[in-house]
Amino acid sequence: MLSRLQELLFPSLPGVAIAVVDTDGEGIRIEARCTSAGASCPDCAHWTERVHSSYLRFPADLPAAGRRAQLALRVRRFFCPVPACGRRTFVEQVPGLTRRHSQVTERLRRAMGEIGLALAGRAGARLAQVMGIATSRTTLLRRVMDLPDPAPAEPRAVGVDDFALRRGHVYGTVVIDAETHQVLDLLPERDAATLAPWLAARPGIEVLCRDRAGAYAEAADTAAPQALQVADRFHLWQNLASAVEKTVASHRSSLRELPPLTPEPEPEWESPAESAPGQDEEADDPTGRFAERARAHHALVHDLINQGMSLHGIAHHLGWGRHTVQRYARAARWQDMVKGHTRRRPSKLDPFKPYLEQRWTETEGRVAILTLHREISARGFRGGYTIVFDWISSTLPRNTGFTPSPPPPPPSVRQVTGWLTRHPATLTEDEKLHRKAVLDRCPELATAAELTSSFAEMLTTLTGARLPEWISEAVNANLPGISSFATGLQSDFDAVTAGLTTDWNSGPVEGVVNRIKMLKRQMYGRAGFKLLRKRVLLAS
Repeated sequence: MLSRLQELLFPSLPGVAIAVVDTDGEGIRIEARCTSAGASCPDCAHWTERVHSSYLRFPADLPAAGRRAQLALRVRRFFCPVPACGRRTFVEQVPGLTRRHSQVTERLRRAMGEIGLALAGRAGARLAQVMGIATSRTTLLRRVMDLPDPAPAEPRAVGVDDFALRRGHVYGTVVIDAETHQVLDLLPERDAATLAPWLAARPGIEVLCRDRAGAYAEAADTAAPQALQVADRFHLWQNLASAVEKTVASHRSSLRELPPLTPEPEPEWESPAESAPGQDEEADDPTGRFAERARAHHALVHDLINQGMSLHGIAHHLGWGRHTVQRYARAARWQDMVKGHTRRRPSKLDPFKPYLEQRWTETEGRVAILTLHREISARGFRGGYTIVFDWISSTLPRNTGFTPSPPPPPPSVRQVTGWLTRHPATLTEDEKLHRKAVLDRCPELATAAELTSSFAEMLTTLTGARLPEWISEAVNANLPGISSFATGLQSDFDAVTAGLTTDWNSGPVEGVVNRIKMLKRQMYGRAGFKLLRKRVLLAS
């Protein structure tokens, strides 16, 4: 029986033998002893079997079968056989179970370290209490700090980025392995003086992915001149979008007097006079922004298929998922992609709409909507005032013409910037018409749109060899924002060219920064840098 308990309670500790197991209510008392003939002195490492005395240790252990376990371990004190050794006596330790001056077993220490690593202090203490482990939040955090750091690595490619220790005030630097995406280190500052010694200690670095911060470029030039610096494509596009917004803002006056939108008439062969089979279904086509986007995406995918491109090539070209491209390719009609998405639902106002139209016509629109709501409520309508107001405001004035609608406001700078920087396939038909009207009105914005499209093509197709030509065109255009952006690219030309040519990027670093934010929120922003660094390194 004791041998079976030995296998269950101490499966990997051959130097421990169970003497007695006793249960008293909610706890289990386990009396054990060490079985080795002797021990080695911790100072001089000489073996001895000369026993000085013995006593009981009571280290806390993991719960057993849901019950609190109390371990009573009898250990011996030995004489050191070497007279020159400074230690006269010492106590034997059980590897994997005890350590000097420790009041918990090693397996309980490991369990508390893992709980603290996953949940930090307060949440970890609550979970430990449920598991039957008596501990506090500060003890769990100490166990996390006692864990050793991961073994140092010699990476070939690294990615660096900053993260906020205190947003807007204090920032640090995170360094990851760009190939394995493992966090290598967290640094307390984001300046060149902090990163340069770290890079200098690792001369094997060949590639360094970074944003366009000057501090990281300076550190790489100083401490890792052999490394290829790669400016991240996401940050390049983000910088270009900010430059386009400045360009649009400088031509804001051109947005105030746009001509009215006149959509191009459909060809005659698309609008037959006589109804054809299935015409009723086409007249009930889905409408709305989702339907317009589905129509444009369906036409784009089938046009690329007709050009001979594969589904995988289309997905890579458009930056879409493979399954998304498959769904559009398999749909015979674009309406099939929005089946059920835009179908109009019956409204509780439908039975009362003829009455509202009649009253609106009789009064020539000079009746309060609140009065109409009261009238139809007396006739059995159970809806709210807002439903009646929205329907009359959007339908009756346009149909009757009694209350002309005010002219639409001019597009904002942010809207125009979105029309210029978004993929054309993601624009709705109305947005395409607005975009065309803006570009026809302002030749400078038309030039900005051409430069933005050509830069996007370089970025997505990794054709960075065209960068000098693009910089020259952008500088000569004299556009506020874009020309300054192009001039700034010249100061970081090699890194930008590498970013537009190679597959290296800082995407994995941004993912690590998101995980750091999650860990900070988990600790309510109260963790110091050392604890945060330990959790990030070991959690990854």
